[in-house]
Amino acid sequence: MTTEPQDLHFLHVSKTGGTAVREALADHHDGDNFRLVMHRHQVTLKSVAVGDAVVLFLRDPITRFASAFASRQRRGQPRHNHPNTEAEVQAFARFATPNELANALSSSTSASRSDAEEAMRGINHVRIHYADWFHGHDYFLSRQDDLFFIGFQESLAQDFDLLRTKLGLPTGVRLPQDPVAAHRRPADQPHVLDAQAVHNLQSWYADDLAFFQLCRSISADINARPWPNSSAGPNLLDG
Repeated sequence: MTTEPQDLHFLHVSKTGGTAVREALADHHDGDNFRLVMHRHQVTLKSVAVGDAVVLFLRDPITRFASAFASRQRRGQPRHNHPNTEAEVQAFARFATPNELANALSSSTSASRSDAEEAMRGINHVRIHYADWFHGHDYFLSRQDDLFFIGFQESLAQDFDLLRTKLGLPTGVRLPQDPVAAHRRPADQPHVLDAQAVHNLQSWYADDLAFFQLCRSISADINARPWPNSSAGPNLLDG
């Protein structure tokens, strides 16, 4: 009996390696058991019908902040060229590096703290939290049966290989090595955060960090599941 391919939704959480994954899968949207639906950043978990399968990649919120700051500071170049908003123009005029911005969150002067908080809420990607995509822990866990794969930027190559295997794609399907195609930060752009900056960001992104750890704790079980509602797809539990 032929099994009908199932919709598999890729939620593109910004600054988590999603562009590289999309690039790698660009020619493989249709498989024997799936139809891959690649979504833009604006699409959230609530936009996906209950019962449809979901793929997502995440990143530690602290390094995601540094990547987001750097990306918007260069307007997404060289892969894109999205002009800065007025809020971003003001933020980058005030803060030259992500470390400066993060440190200003605990400045001894109220004006500097206010400028920093305004920048945190004004820079695209920096201002967006995991709850904007997944609507909080309770809702996310209520959709746990729909989660097909959770990957992480910190182990992107390894996790992509696991996803490729689960999708039954050839071993030749690989992440792009070209930095533009992968939308990677230029090596010479400042991104290092000192201890005070990290401490401040841990407070600012406390909910994001908790969500990130939740996903870490359930990802192995999620990723080892066989195809939902089907015996046709690969079952990683069998080895």
